[in-house]
Amino acid sequence: MRALVTGGAGFIGSHLVDRLVARGDKVLVVDNLSSGVLDFIKDHIENGKVDFSNTDLKDLDALKPLMHGVDIVYHLAANPDIRLGTRITDTDLNEGTIATYNVLESMRLAGVKKIAFASSSVVYGEDAPMPTPEDHGPCLPISLYGASKQAGEGLIGAWVGTFGLQAWIFRFANIIGERGTHGVIFDFIHKLKKDPSRLEVLGNGLQEKSYMEVGDCVDAMLHVISNTNESINLYNLGSNDTCSVRNIAAIVVKETGCTDASIEYTGGDRGWAGDIPKAMLAINRLTDLGFKVNYDSEEAVAHTARVLIQEIMG
Repeated sequence: MRALVTGGAGFIGSHLVDRLVARGDKVLVVDNLSSGVLDFIKDHIENGKVDFSNTDLKDLDALKPLMHGVDIVYHLAANPDIRLGTRITDTDLNEGTIATYNVLESMRLAGVKKIAFASSSVVYGEDAPMPTPEDHGPCLPISLYGASKQAGEGLIGAWVGTFGLQAWIFRFANIIGERGTHGVIFDFIHKLKKDPSRLEVLGNGLQEKSYMEVGDCVDAMLHVISNTNESINLYNLGSNDTCSVRNIAAIVVKETGCTDASIEYTGGDRGWAGDIPKAMLAINRLTDLGFKVNYDSEEAVAHTARVLIQEIMG
């Protein structure tokens, strides 16, 4: 199997590359390293298991020749920081929607028929039932990142219907774990490293979401792809529970040893514009396929805190 992984030097992408290499796939990683870290896949490149192309997905002409001979595309590349879209409003348009169009068009031209797409729970928007099933709608995202993910899903559906592609669309919960380069746990550790006496928490701390460990995430992706065969296969990926930001703050304070730190909340029911305060995905479709999630949300948070503390603080 020849796999092309966009964003394969990133947080989730590099873990997926690990799994693909371990099972013997030939892998081409396409990443412009705007947020990816080449060291995450350096060993695979050096031992000849992975080919790497430092290519920007916004450059369609550069992307086209990379698709030749590819059996499946895992499209994970995107702007990883939802908050960035509030300051630079075309970020998600360019890094999400246009990049996804270019991936699909280069696939069409090369005759590549299979795509797995990393979408997000944020496409559901606010006030969705908890846990949220895949058939909830209409989806009305409130962030520019969410809008770009929904647009990506729409483009993929159009390419399936018009050009005969087969697609797996995965709506991720909050994915956390080793090699994380952003997110609430990452931010908290950096704040405590800078000032061990104080931890600022955006919002009131009552935000409550599902968290999924990154190894569970990529294993779930591959499990679903191996066990489904519809033209479009849409699955939520998450855990069976939630964890509040207050609990995350307490876990990080404990794991860092900064137990005297004062936890200070900025107030309000959300961390930033476009943040969804409460979210939990229904994962019945996933578990009905026989997949077992190893970490619940709090276990994933504690595990992530420990591994990121080692990575960040040494």
